[in-house]
Amino acid sequence: MVRALPRRTRLAIAGARLAGATSRRCGLGGGGVIGGRVALKLDPRALERLGRGRTVVLVTGTNGKTTTALMLSRILTSLGPVAANADGANMPDGVLAALVAAPEAPLAVLEVDENYVSEVATQLRPACLVLLNLSRDQLDRVGEVRATERELRAVVSRLPGTTVVANCDDPLVASAALACADPVWVGAGQGWHGDALACARCGQAMTHEGVDWRCTCGLARPYPRWTLEGDRLGLPGSGSVPLGLGLPGRANAANAAMAVAAAVRLGVPEETAIERVRSIDAVAGRYRRARVAGHSVRLLLAKNPAGWRETLRLLEPYTPVVIAVNSREADGRDMSWLWDVPFELLAGRPVVAAGERATDLAVRLTYAEVQHTVARDPLAAVGSLAGESVELVANYTAFRGLKQRFGDG
Repeated sequence: MVRALPRRTRLAIAGARLAGATSRRCGLGGGGVIGGRVALKLDPRALERLGRGRTVVLVTGTNGKTTTALMLSRILTSLGPVAANADGANMPDGVLAALVAAPEAPLAVLEVDENYVSEVATQLRPACLVLLNLSRDQLDRVGEVRATERELRAVVSRLPGTTVVANCDDPLVASAALACADPVWVGAGQGWHGDALACARCGQAMTHEGVDWRCTCGLARPYPRWTLEGDRLGLPGSGSVPLGLGLPGRANAANAAMAVAAAVRLGVPEETAIERVRSIDAVAGRYRRARVAGHSVRLLLAKNPAGWRETLRLLEPYTPVVIAVNSREADGRDMSWLWDVPFELLAGRPVVAAGERATDLAVRLTYAEVQHTVARDPLAAVGSLAGESVELVANYTAFRGLKQRFGDG
């Protein structure tokens, strides 16, 4: 139970709720972010104070934060009410808004942008920190991924009482997690190796042999307690169970493995954790289907090269694809990431380049030798295609705009 709060913090909560309600009433957004900002202005220590007395889990990494946090939230409701930033607002103001919305919840599962983990963790002192993966993301806003690894390593070293659950198949994550005395290692897999070709500690070339990786300096893949092989999750000790997820793809199986490992460490039985992740079939509008211009359209989100690589592999064979790309602040202004995405996988199917940066995308598709057309409005692009089903893949702000047009808000 969360303790009695100082008057200033109670005032900050009231201000946050008023700001959020006003934002929603005026159609300006969900109100979470502005509510968090107002609360921090009224009480700069609100995050620390609202975190006291709770069991806090922070989830971070380049990809999979929202899905893993949702899975963990769903699992941990078996222990009690859970505060969560399910809308994906993962900077300090969004994290605070989640705590404001559920001030009495004894548990909190919060996804945190990897560049704000230090600030948030210092104030919340989490019981558990889940490290998923690290790869390049929005270079103009985020910066170089090895700098992120160093910052996370420093954060872990300052949290001696925090359990770290980490993907040992990602060398950057493993390097950061080794600052913990006793990490929980999960062999969750790693499809993207482009940012871990050199050692995070010494800069020498890494050696990869199957799932193992190592460097001459001694940094090497730790032995995992949990292992993911296809759809089966290997349990600590012995035995394995099928995940049987309602969400598609290898990346979601990896997210589930991380969520289950963290939940079990926090006291949830294995069978309960696995049963609850099986019940999830959509995440914040992702994977949902809608009828558009006579088509059944599946909406997918991809935000960076590693995420796009996984998403493109989820597409149904031969199905037409609309790709919507923007470059607003939340997406990153730098469009060079397009050249790291394997759009060659789209060859042989109808493709439409859409979004505010449709022409930049069209240039990349041309070099990938993918036949395509251009239509800036994604929904108009859907209407230009033949067939029953269409895959619609969008980056962050394009996805958010499409959710609103589909009625998800």
